[in-house]
Amino acid sequence: MQFNLPRRMSQYKIEAGTGQHIGDRQEQQDRAALFTAPKAPGYMMAVLADGMGGRSGGALAAEQVICTAKQIFEGFSPLIDNVETMLHNIALETHTVIKLSGFSNDKDPHTTMVILVLSPDGTATWGHVGDSRLYRFDGPNFAEHTIDHSYVEKLVSEGKLSRSEAKSHNLSNILLNALGSSTDTPQVSISRHTGLKAGDAFLLCSDGLWHYFTEDELGAAIAMNKPRDAAEMLITKTRKRSEGHAADNCTFAIVKLVALPKEAQNYTVKKMRRAV
Repeated sequence: MQFNLPRRMSQYKIEAGTGQHIGDRQEQQDRAALFTAPKAPGYMMAVLADGMGGRSGGALAAEQVICTAKQIFEGFSPLIDNVETMLHNIALETHTVIKLSGFSNDKDPHTTMVILVLSPDGTATWGHVGDSRLYRFDGPNFAEHTIDHSYVEKLVSEGKLSRSEAKSHNLSNILLNALGSSTDTPQVSISRHTGLKAGDAFLLCSDGLWHYFTEDELGAAIAMNKPRDAAEMLITKTRKRSEGHAADNCTFAIVKLVALPKEAQNYTVKKMRRAV
């Protein structure tokens, strides 16, 4: 999927896509989606959720993240709204709806959430809950990823567990923060990166993907391929590397900033000069 969105003082376009595989599970409980905002030209959103909790409960919880994000983003206007506040509102509203739905049935639905918003001023803002991750790359080079809201990550931060030990720890799936949990207000971790440029890329993914790759492998796969081709490659390698391990659902979204052809860049410069 390609987004040719208006960009102030920039020379890139957005290419984005999603990938998904059910793994060895009976049900796909992950969800991912890409949106634009009718009241906010030049803005785009990528959303991913990894649902948990009983038959169909996790899928419904993850779907609620997508529905709430779409609804709130459709009403978003940069003239009166703030991206960070919007991300908090999406998490809180989703959390409330999931908790209410849990009261009416015997399921215990929970879900992670990770959302990326790109703004026309060259800013990327993202928020997450749980252990679904956002990776940021500068070309093929890994720049950063979100820190999981998990028990294992807590042990790492306290110096009780090394990073290598954490990767294969048998309690790596225990979350300390999720939408739909017993807490009144979920913790939403927000980050921002400014000065976006051609070559930058983002990956939003569930733990069914990131468990099987290094940061360098992910960066190279995304930098060297269009999102659709990268998605096919990552799914194929995930299936091969997870063989014999009862692999989880694997879901992700790729967002790449790609340089415009020189002719288009020249046209943009001329158009700006005429406007001046």
